[in-house]
Amino acid sequence: MTTTQRIRQWLARPTVAFIARTVLYFIIMLLLVYLYSYRGVNNSHFIYNEF
Repeated sequence: MTTTQRIRQWLARPTVAFIARTVLYFIIMLLLVYLYSYRGVNNSHFIYNEF
């Protein structure tokens, strides 16, 4: 059995797949929150803001 097959077999377990998906979704949520906060709620990106 090769290493790739062992990794695939390990990832096929329901518990491991659930934890991996949960971590992935958590990272995506953190990234989205970071990007939203970086944009800033009060910042205006309209070029003619002072007119």
